Amino acid sequence: MISSLGRGVLSGIGRAGYAARMFVKLVLLLGPLLRRPRLVTRQILFVGNYSLLIIAVSGLFVGFVLGLQGYYTLSRYGSEQALGLLVALSLVRELGPVVAALLFAGRAGTSLTAEIGLMKAGEQLMAMEMMAVDPMRYVVAPRFWAGVISMPILAAIFSAVGIFGGYVVGVLMIGIDQGAFWSQMQGGVNVWADVGNGVLKSLVFGFAVTFIALYQGFEASPTPEGVSRATTRTVVYASLAVLGLDFLLTALMFGN
Repeated sequence: MISSLGRGVLSGIGRAGYAARMFVKLVLLLGPLLRRPRLVTRQILFVGNYSLLIIAVSGLFVGFVLGLQGYYTLSRYGSEQALGLLVALSLVRELGPVVAALLFAGRAGTSLTAEIGLMKAGEQLMAMEMMAVDPMRYVVAPRFWAGVISMPILAAIFSAVGIFGGYVVGVLMIGIDQGAFWSQMQGGVNVWADVGNGVLKSLVFGFAVTFIALYQGFEASPTPEGVSRATTRTVVYASLAVLGLDFLLTALMFGN
């Protein structure tokens, strides 16, 4: 039992060290990629543009729900005019970055893991290495930075569409004063403290989700079962990482 526990600990430390070295290498490859931006823009189209529909539709319905639930809660205290502030703060601080990151992990993260895993199973990555082509530079790094760039944009779109959904429910359906809805929002939302922190959260989530997806694909067993397990691990690990990082970042940003 002691020997098996020791092997497990050593194996975990080895995987953590390899993951750390891989992350540092991907970050350092940003400079060479700037000389070939087309590699990244192609992946932004795949990672970001194809995730736009589910992000926008989900943000709209989240805004609908926030508008309804917020109105029912605020009406108890006669504060219906603060609905715009409630919807905006809920989205730009928490729900926008978190829900968008979870959807991003389910849509783009699984695609990245499956793509890299299938390339490994088909020995395409090995063939690139035999031709003296670094797969980390030309395959993994462009996808990594495409995910990092796309995540804040998708989170911003999620929040913007969600605020519009809250406006539709609160102003057009329920009948809250339109001027009060927008003025409360403009007066209560701070650009740096609220919107800036939300953007920072989404950027951190982009690093975490994209790296987990690529690492699981790069380390997947070269079999159909191995790729399927890696895809499942991507969703589980990325979702847990997003929720854990959200708690940590919220405690650091708004703890004071």
